[in-house]
Amino acid sequence: MNDYIYTVAGWLLFAAHTSLVVGVTFRVIMKRRPVGVSLAWLALIFAIPVLGVATYILFGEVRLGRKRAERARAMYRPHADWINVLVTRFPGQQFEVSDQVRPIYELVKARFNMPMLSGNGMTLLQQPADILSSLRMDIERARSSCYLEFYIWHQGGMADGIAHALMAAARRGVDCRVLLDSVGSADFFRSRWPARLKEAGVKVVEVLPVGAFRVLFERQDLRMHRKLVVIDDDVAYTGSMNLVDPACFKQDAGVGQWVDIMLRIRGPIVPIIWSLFVWDWEMETGERLLEQLEYHPISCLDNQLKLQLLPSGPFMGGDAISQSLLCAVYQARRRLVLITPYFVPDDPLVAALCSAADRGVEVQLLLPAKNDSRMVNHACNAFFDELLHAGVEIHLYSAGLLHTKCVLVDHQFALVGTVNLDRRSFWLNFEMTLLIDDGQAMGELLQLADRYLADARPLSWLEWRQRPLRKRLLENLFYLLSPLL
Repeated sequence: MNDYIYTVAGWLLFAAHTSLVVGVTFRVIMKRRPVGVSLAWLALIFAIPVLGVATYILFGEVRLGRKRAERARAMYRPHADWINVLVTRFPGQQFEVSDQVRPIYELVKARFNMPMLSGNGMTLLQQPADILSSLRMDIERARSSCYLEFYIWHQGGMADGIAHALMAAARRGVDCRVLLDSVGSADFFRSRWPARLKEAGVKVVEVLPVGAFRVLFERQDLRMHRKLVVIDDDVAYTGSMNLVDPACFKQDAGVGQWVDIMLRIRGPIVPIIWSLFVWDWEMETGERLLEQLEYHPISCLDNQLKLQLLPSGPFMGGDAISQSLLCAVYQARRRLVLITPYFVPDDPLVAALCSAADRGVEVQLLLPAKNDSRMVNHACNAFFDELLHAGVEIHLYSAGLLHTKCVLVDHQFALVGTVNLDRRSFWLNFEMTLLIDDGQAMGELLQLADRYLADARPLSWLEWRQRPLRKRLLENLFYLLSPLL
């Protein structure tokens, strides 16, 4: 009798397991994704069935939650109409977009309804002390609002000065709001700072919170990766730097201090950046702030710096950030510089970089010699052989963890922001990028790239081919998993 029960139970478990694997396999096949991504998931599911199925259920599909999806649908038209009305208020916006920039400009305009605006002022900030000091001074001068959005806020050092400035601003009646990613700022949320900020009147919201119960309804590795500040609807910041003091941040990681940039911006693009913050605020809280802004264009900015905001993330423009990057690579004619801390590209990007090198473009890929993720490092290294063989220059920066993220094309235009050159940034994270169409600004950015290159070591193909076999095995293993990273 017992043998019979065990046999029946065994067959029932086998049938349940088989049904689950077949069902998840069918779902993977029916999702129209890049072939490499689908094959990677199928390989994982069949190689380690129980773990593979569980991993796919948790991380295989984009699930932001029902409320966020409903809000996104309801928000789109009011936000698009608001931007259209706002643009009509700007005088002197009759200008020509350069030929190299036009394909990206048209794509972003079609996908996001984001205009390109001239008459902006931009300051490139390269040192952490300068960035944090400038931000603190702008907060101290704030009269009406201070809105901040970051992936990481890490307490300590000069970052605490930002908290004190925000609390002082809130006490004098300034509307202070902060959006922080739940995972990136987990240590901050466990500290005393959120309670202190809220007591002072600062509104602090944990974005995309994680938890065991939420796993059933929301994908837990979708992250808010933006770095954005708007003060008084007059000054904006964006770039690669989180709200951290590098002297106090990840000192035990063995990679040195993080190296970042931020852009301090004034002009017509500022309310567009403001609109991205209020979009994210409404997405997370349901509170609409859109109608609160009555923006009057700054008349003192008479330069011709042209900027366009490119937001990206799940449900936002599909593959627009990936396509914009590919457009940038194919528009390069003389020199292409790509700076990123995390490089796990898809096949189209690798092909585009090799094609650029083949047609005589000087392609320079600038990466940190060490980064804080061994898995990503192995996956990144798996692409070096093909790139080096095609003539792409790879430079390994050794003066810290190079965290700057930008793509520089000739002396013509740049993409600068929060996007890493990996699938996570292309498809899963909420990111933001600025398209910069200006020769003078490009001069500054190219000088920055040259300073980074001076602190980097070029990697030769012959040297790379001599690496140990064990490293090649690890790289090829993580190469197979790269579509899932």
